[in-house]
Amino acid sequence: MEAICARNCDILRVRRVITRNADAGGEDAEAVTPEVFEARVQRGDFALHWQAHGLRYGIPASVDAALKAGRDVLANLSRAVLPELATRFDRPVIVLLTATPQVLAARLSTRGRESAEEQVNRLKRADFKLAEGLNPIVIRNDGTLDSTVDAFTAALQPERA
Repeated sequence: MEAICARNCDILRVRRVITRNADAGGEDAEAVTPEVFEARVQRGDFALHWQAHGLRYGIPASVDAALKAGRDVLANLSRAVLPELATRFDRPVIVLLTATPQVLAARLSTRGRESAEEQVNRLKRADFKLAEGLNPIVIRNDGTLDSTVDAFTAALQPERA
């Protein structure tokens, strides 16, 4: 996502809020405790929120102001929350980045956040079917980062590609 936004400076990357330890590494996210997360849910601080992999995730409600101002917004979401995305926002575009099981396994192993058993369970869920009517743009993410960014840019902004 950072590479997509670096090449497409007009796209705002949303920083997720996650009930994960800040030392876990990976994406640039705001780490909070489950109690803080729940308090923020109760205040209405999230445009979208969900639970997955034993953690809670949220997209800050500040995306509403960015969208109202005409900004394009890029957020990493769970497939399970996509039906809510489709009803919550006027013109959502869903881009599904996918890769072969072998590539996914190698990436999970390299990032080192999950145990071997957790990695196996994540791989079992990798073929999760999307809800009817979502019609995502599917991009195969098996190659280089540059080729994925090229495919993303061409799919969403073909006149620039």
